[in-house]
Amino acid sequence: MKYTKHLFGALLLAFAATSCVDNDPLAFDVQKPANMGSLEYLNDYEPLKTYKANPNMKLGAAIDAKDYSGQGLTFRLVNSNFDEVTAGNAMKYSSVVDNNGKMNFGTVQSFVTAARDAGTTIYGHTLAWHSQQNNKYLNGIIADKIDENYVPELVPVTKTEERTCIIVESDDMAEYPWDTQFWIVVDKKFNEGDTWAVKMDVRADKAASPGTQVHAEPSAYLHWNAIGNVEFTTEWKTFEKTGTFDAQAAGGMSIAFNLNDFAEANKYYFDNISFSVNGEELITNSNMDDPEGTANFVSKEKRGDMVPSRIVDSYEYTVMEEKPSIEEVERTCIMVESDNMVEAPWDTQFWLVFEGVSFKTGDSWSVSMDVRADKEASAGTQTHNAPGEYKHWAAIGTINFTPEWETYTSSGSMTSEQDGCYSFAFNLNDFGEANRYYFDNLSFKLNGEELIVNGNCDDPTGTANFVAKEKRGNPGPARIIDKYIVETAGGGVIPLTPEEKADTLKWAMDNWIKGMMTATEGYVTTWDVVNEPISGSGGEYYDLWSADNGDPANNFYWQDYLGDEEYVRFVVAKAREYYQGTEPLKLFINDYNLESWWDGNKKLKSLIHWIETWEADGVTQIDGIGTQMHVSFHGNAETQAAQEAAIINMFELMAETGKLVKISELDMGYVDASGTTLTTGQVTEEQQKQMAGFYKFIISNYLNIIPEAQQYGITQWCLTDAPKTSGWRADEPVGIWTQGYQRKHIYASFAEALAGE
Repeated sequence: MKYTKHLFGALLLAFAATSCVDNDPLAFDVQKPANMGSLEYLNDYEPLKTYKANPNMKLGAAIDAKDYSGQGLTFRLVNSNFDEVTAGNAMKYSSVVDNNGKMNFGTVQSFVTAARDAGTTIYGHTLAWHSQQNNKYLNGIIADKIDENYVPELVPVTKTEERTCIIVESDDMAEYPWDTQFWIVVDKKFNEGDTWAVKMDVRADKAASPGTQVHAEPSAYLHWNAIGNVEFTTEWKTFEKTGTFDAQAAGGMSIAFNLNDFAEANKYYFDNISFSVNGEELITNSNMDDPEGTANFVSKEKRGDMVPSRIVDSYEYTVMEEKPSIEEVERTCIMVESDNMVEAPWDTQFWLVFEGVSFKTGDSWSVSMDVRADKEASAGTQTHNAPGEYKHWAAIGTINFTPEWETYTSSGSMTSEQDGCYSFAFNLNDFGEANRYYFDNLSFKLNGEELIVNGNCDDPTGTANFVAKEKRGNPGPARIIDKYIVETAGGGVIPLTPEEKADTLKWAMDNWIKGMMTATEGYVTTWDVVNEPISGSGGEYYDLWSADNGDPANNFYWQDYLGDEEYVRFVVAKAREYYQGTEPLKLFINDYNLESWWDGNKKLKSLIHWIETWEADGVTQIDGIGTQMHVSFHGNAETQAAQEAAIINMFELMAETGKLVKISELDMGYVDASGTTLTTGQVTEEQQKQMAGFYKFIISNYLNIIPEAQQYGITQWCLTDAPKTSGWRADEPVGIWTQGYQRKHIYASFAEALAGE
């Protein structure tokens, strides 16, 4: 499935009733919902699996493996009504493999034991997939290697930090540690036995540890020790200490910091200074918010005179950093450069301009473009008349930029606020720092008509549609460049080659499949060998999923490294190599939306094409196709008719392949005529009967169209209606039973369809 499913928590409920329901193997009673009418006739039905017209066909149920292994309600319900079970999550990669690659098959082994003891078969779900993988582990094993022989070249880098604080600057020591000093000065004399407490934030450009002295007034030395040595590092740290004044400190009124204890030139910073004696706070302006508030702070910088300390609101400091590597990339594209924002997000802007066009309410539009930036940023878009003539705050959405080229697409309809306009502005100072933004392969269609000329930027003078305002300058034709510079972190790492990554991941996949086949001991004879490979985007046939058309932040696309053909071939080969059973191993490709009426079953046609491609090596053998069928009955008659026609077409196309066919994840909701998905409590009895009829339609056509020898079976994905807290189709009427385990009208239709009635 596309999503993690938590369907079975309700099955943990204990039996709550005392009387029996005739012919119900669960042997317990429940109250029927008020809106469901009379369901007594369902008492006459036997367990579902007894109705199968084809005894060799598997009737399956999706379950939580731990629930099932506990041999409670789930175990009894499933074994009474079904031949086969499918684990919702327990047999997936992320459920077994931890961040270090260690595999724990304990849950899988308990599940296999429980099913074997009950005489119930298991359908393996799923051997290979891009979702629910352990991305941290997999990305880690193909990460760049550390170059232990690398010696970085360091260069000074000046940075600025905005913070109100005291700064005291020293030169190299000429004579004494007190060549540079800082004093905390108070208006109360210290007495022997007084308790003191000090707390302050400190940092320095270079690590240092100056000592402190007690003075009467600044430079009137009394005693060599005050509050001890204060540790300064290049990061802000909090220094905190308490103590008691001795006789030598008596009469003191200031604490001196000898900042040339560290003999080199340095800069010292102080903030959030607290100094109390006998519990009384003696410092004002401790957080330095008042730039004139220096009554408690005196400095002697660079062997100069004693003066009130300097309070600054920002400071610059220099650090040594690894010299970045410079890469020159050849690509024709638009580049727009920004400075730090001074006034507004529109300090730097880029426009798409369509002279001679006038947007009208209801016009449909679609946009596509490749974008990147030197620094990760986002930019909002506005609707303008001529560039700079603002009309409306919304346009084509917010564009996200990263240092990698990514494709932005969006579509919509013009609103009345956009009437008469003909350009879109990108506010490139939404991100306040200086940056460089790049655009390529730009397309904008209005009512299906392409309006951009030179969208691929191959003509360096073709800027009719592109205007830019860089660094708070004036709008003008955007710059089309043929190459740009990318700065990256220095060396120190050695990237794996594509061949090394593929080899490493083949090892990981081999290890995974071997482990799973060993854990299941040959009892699992049928598998989703590769789950959901088809993306739903592409040309004549849809492409496989990849990082380019998918979600690389949450998924791991094995095929990007192993190749579209080798990925599936390798998994199939390893499954057959490590399988330990005596029964023939059956391997299925499982996917969703194969019954898609909106594209003429194109996803199924694409899957069939890819299966033919994988099998073209003469070695790889795919035994079957699994169609998930997470469907809804549609109250819109036209939509429902189109869906039913597509389902018939799906079964006919599958039958023609000669392969086994499985309805692998069947469940159903209800969408009313207005397009609203109904909750369980909203569905009327009449709508329940419509759903029951649709179940009968699906199962009957499966049995009538798919030849008996190709009928692997049907798996019901949701046993009960989904709770409101479910992670899958929450609060939808997706079950054969209610949440209270009462049979629904669907039960009867399911049984009758299985029987061929």
